[in-house]
Amino acid sequence: MNSAAHIPVLGREAIHYLAPRQGGTYVDATFGGGGYSRAILDVPATKVIGIDRDRTAIAGGFDLVDRAGGRLTLVEDRFSRLAEICAAQGLDAVDGVVMDVGVSSMQLDQAPRGFSFRQDGPLDMRMGQTGPTAADVVAIASESDLADIIYLFGEERHSRKVARAIVAARKDAPIATTRALADLVAKVVRSKPGDIHPATRTFQALRIFVNEELDELATALAAAERVLKPGGRLVVVSFHSLEDRIVKNFLAARAKTGGGSRHLPEVAQAAPSFNLLMRRPVVAGEQEVARNPRARSAKLRAAERTAAPAHADDERASWPALSDVMRGG
Repeated sequence: MNSAAHIPVLGREAIHYLAPRQGGTYVDATFGGGGYSRAILDVPATKVIGIDRDRTAIAGGFDLVDRAGGRLTLVEDRFSRLAEICAAQGLDAVDGVVMDVGVSSMQLDQAPRGFSFRQDGPLDMRMGQTGPTAADVVAIASESDLADIIYLFGEERHSRKVARAIVAARKDAPIATTRALADLVAKVVRSKPGDIHPATRTFQALRIFVNEELDELATALAAAERVLKPGGRLVVVSFHSLEDRIVKNFLAARAKTGGGSRHLPEVAQAAPSFNLLMRRPVVAGEQEVARNPRARSAKLRAAERTAAPAHADDERASWPALSDVMRGG
């Protein structure tokens, strides 16, 4: 198979840490262009469950399914449901899970999907085919909710100004296109030459919120912990600090040993369910960044599953919920 057909950011490093072996079964939790799946299938007798909530990505993988001769199964679903998906395929445990978190280059490049302000299109941003669009959120969310969304998920310092401008503008006409929103944000968020586009953080925030990406990631990590065999590996590539923080904290908590100090008694603690494979994240080299500027922010973290039971689910961070905001909660 031609594994060079599509190489994800840090793709070679991800496969190195995943270390697929002959006869193993793996989950490509974010199938996208199929780069990870192709590389895994290059190893004889491997099997792959590919998951993507984007119907276009699944359809684009049909040719690879045919060429894989029964070794690749594609499932249109959220990657947070990877444990249920494995069970539906008759799998109690797998040898590895790999995730490339966030929006794909293919999605960004398609103007009708509404992910990018660089091309005018409908303000959609949904990775799947269901649920409210970014235009729906912008039309319905209160000013305070919009400010929280843009601040928490976009880390935009001017979130209150942006939210105020959106609420004022939508009284006159719906904000229905990417260009309309980008132009509106650019009027209230000033930037210097060489800075990122003023709308970058607002667009990131709305995309993460519409797709519930951080909740999806946290749930998917816990699901991977449950389905990995002892010795199985988890590899995650993330593209901004919010995602990387969730991955870092999850793996640190699962790899932690001991619970006391010389001054305090030992605290009862679950046995480590993962061993970290590196102390610091792997980042892209200069050549990869030159080929693909998106690689500049990428971080890869990996860990190997121990034989210890999965830990109890973590308490989730408190942030605006899509269902609450859309019903005025």
